[in-house]
Amino acid sequence: MTHEHGPARVHVEDAVLDIGGDIGALILYADESYREREVEISPVGDDARRTHTAIHERIVGGRAVFAGLFPDLKAGTYRLWADDPALPDRVTVIGGEVATVDWRSSRGDRTGSGKPGGG
Repeated sequence: MTHEHGPARVHVEDAVLDIGGDIGALILYADESYREREVEISPVGDDARRTHTAIHERIVGGRAVFAGLFPDLKAGTYRLWADDPALPDRVTVIGGEVATVDWRSSRGDRTGSGKPGGG
C-alpha cells in the first residue's frame, strides 16, 4: 500500500549506506506520480513485519529522479506493496549490495528481478 507523505521538496543531499555482511539496500525508482508517497516492504512470508520509505524527488547527475531508499535491509527476498498489480512486487536483497526496482512507466522492462544490474 502507498500513502501520501509530507510537503514535497527536492532532495540534493547524498545518501549514506552502511551495508555489508548480511545487510544490503534497495533503491526503488518510480514515476513522478509517486512523489512523497510512502511505499511499504516486508520479508516474503512475514507480511506483518513491514517497513516503509517515501518516494522523493532527487537530483542525480543533474537530472530529476523520483526514488525511495531502503538503506538497511537484511539479505533475503522481499515483497513491495504496490497499488498496481502490474508493477514488480518482489526483490532479492543481497548483503553488501544495492538492489534496484524500477516502477517507472517509461521503462520497457519493468519485470526485472530487482537484483543489482537489473539481472
